[in-house]
Amino acid sequence: MRPEDLPGVLTIEKLCFSNPWSRDTFLGEIQNKAISFPLVAIHLEDRKIIGYIIFWLIGGEAQINNVAIHPDYQGKGYGELAMRYVLDRLRENKAHLVTLEVRTSNHPAVSLYRKLGFDIMGRRQDYYTNPVEDAYLMGLSLN
Repeated sequence: MRPEDLPGVLTIEKLCFSNPWSRDTFLGEIQNKAISFPLVAIHLEDRKIIGYIIFWLIGGEAQINNVAIHPDYQGKGYGELAMRYVLDRLRENKAHLVTLEVRTSNHPAVSLYRKLGFDIMGRRQDYYTNPVEDAYLMGLSLN
């Protein structure tokens, strides 16, 4: 992800989330090169950004902070492809654990994360706003 990608990224963010990240938040992730890895997914035929994923890698632990696929491209395997790409990169970099939070009502995402081997590690009460909702803390051991 580069600053010039932000118009497309922000469009997807606003379509996918009720409490979207700001341009400055994404810019901060792009600039935080020590631990943050923001990636975009580009549809090869359409030549446009259809999604993104941002993860942190600190020592041997990773945190997936934000992931979204444009609604027009959801349900076609692109989210799974992006997640598998990141998990492969984390394994190559000797990460041993990856975690993420997801709305408890986001059944498609929870289903995907379970398919990829993530387990529910806990529940964060009132983690999300607009609307207020709990999050599942999910984790995957990469060993």
